[in-house]
Amino acid sequence: MNADQLKGKWKQFKGELKQQYGKFTDDDLQQIEGNYEKFVGKAQERYGDKKDELMKWADQWHQKSTPDDIKTRM
Repeated sequence: MNADQLKGKWKQFKGELKQQYGKFTDDDLQQIEGNYEKFVGKAQERYGDKKDELMKWADQWHQKSTPDDIKTRM
């Protein structure tokens, strides 16, 4: 997932992110507010060595949430 994709799906993404990775606080999510660099930083801060796992989950989430017709245009 890249910066534009995160920003475009932030409202959907943050709810599932908090369910899946509960260490993100409401304050964290408010600070991130769709900013990819802040998301990566908070992922590192909260999950350290599991950051790569979290980023992989985020990519998979994006793939599942993107309709097939849009995927073919990417």
